[in-house]
Amino acid sequence: MIMNFSENTTIVRPAYFISGFTDIPNIKYYYVFLSLLYIISVLGNTVVMVIICLDHTLRTPKYVAVFNLAFADLLSSSALVPKVLDIFLFDHPYISYDDCFTFMFFCYAFLSMQPLNLVALSYDRLIAVGFPLHYQVKVTHRGMFSLIVFFWLFVIIVTLFAVSLPTRISFCMSVVNSFFCDYILMLAFVCNDNILSMVIDHLISVLSLWLPLLFILSCYSYIGYALSKVAAVQERVKAFKTCTSHLSLVAIYFLPIMITFANIDPNARLINMSLTAVFPSTLNPIIYVLQTQEIKVSVKRLLKIRKRSRITVKRIII
Repeated sequence: MIMNFSENTTIVRPAYFISGFTDIPNIKYYYVFLSLLYIISVLGNTVVMVIICLDHTLRTPKYVAVFNLAFADLLSSSALVPKVLDIFLFDHPYISYDDCFTFMFFCYAFLSMQPLNLVALSYDRLIAVGFPLHYQVKVTHRGMFSLIVFFWLFVIIVTLFAVSLPTRISFCMSVVNSFFCDYILMLAFVCNDNILSMVIDHLISVLSLWLPLLFILSCYSYIGYALSKVAAVQERVKAFKTCTSHLSLVAIYFLPIMITFANIDPNARLINMSLTAVFPSTLNPIIYVLQTQEIKVSVKRLLKIRKRSRITVKRIII
């Protein structure tokens, strides 16, 4: 498909792109593995959101951010994995030009919310540990809602801008050796000048990925400094335990990304990229349920209430 925007500008657009893993042995087993991760992700994040909604004691600013993290994880995994299953189960590797960029927008928008949610949670931990006397004033429902709304607006606007750039360039090939319409891989098939797109891509990576990581590391540097001033060892350990779940989420999200950037082998990079996209959304709810004391107490409380209601119903029936 060829489009003329002016007398001197001709844009060559393929009718469709071909996506999917190629030249990777036994890839069908990996598709099954991704399917299992997706099922666990959907169930786990749904459970976390339901628990937070049902238990009024969890309706705090911190758990507003946790709810949004689970919501973003659910959306990101749902944007990615069903297309992978469609490619594998129904042999549909073709995706139209417009659908490809729509797919790209939702994938990057939802995935970009994960590090920003971690920023919100790191701010919560910074104030809770570093400035405990000011926590009720500095961390409020209104403030957390405003921060999350700002993050959503930011990722939507930035992603729309980034995705609109490749629509003004020509493509020499239409084969994307990835599990989704990968922005970087698609720029490698560009025929005309794509320097602006590359520069914008690096700038967006800094704003949505590396700056959040720098902020999180700065927060925990101060938290470590604040804890070093606490005389009692037990108090240090108690305060640090409140950060373990969040630190686990940070490690699960950023370490695979760093490995992806360092990996040279194309197939290994593709496998690691898919795990980077799906693994955090699968493990995040498990970590919060198992490592967060408030969530565990809430689950026990909700189970007791359900058990009592069943007993009451049986007595009424009898």
